Amino acid sequence: MPEVTLYVEGEEAMQALGARLAAVVGTHGTLYLHGDLGAGKTTLSRGLIRGYGHTGKVKSPTFTLVEPYEIGEQRIFHFDLYRLVDPEELEFMGIRDYLDGNALCLVEWPERGQGVLPKADLDITITPHGSGRLLRLTPQGARGEQWCAELANGNT
Repeated sequence: MPEVTLYVEGEEAMQALGARLAAVVGTHGTLYLHGDLGAGKTTLSRGLIRGYGHTGKVKSPTFTLVEPYEIGEQRIFHFDLYRLVDPEELEFMGIRDYLDGNALCLVEWPERGQGVLPKADLDITITPHGSGRLLRLTPQGARGEQWCAELANGNT
């Protein structure tokens, strides 16, 4: 399955796309979110987390590195590695316990954890385009390919 490119315009549309992702992603996996500051990574994450039924605040984990969410049986870990100084810091915080396959992990700025982080199921790159954003979804394995196929076919 080749990558999928989607266009969204505005914060509401980005959150709606996040909810669509929640509908296809299920309960496990790893998504890497790439893009410049202000691209919409946290907004997309907010929509995805709310797509699972979370009603509270969804804040950027810029200073805490990770924000955990438990929604029923669903566990979600939202990482923001922007302030990470050295990828080895991830080992000290027990990153492997988070990425054990029993949760959904959203990782903003994954390139800062290069060499420590495993391969994602899906890479999402967000870039400005006109008055909105282009999102390039690149699957990195069978799970990511399935998610892209479902999004491309409108199965959400």
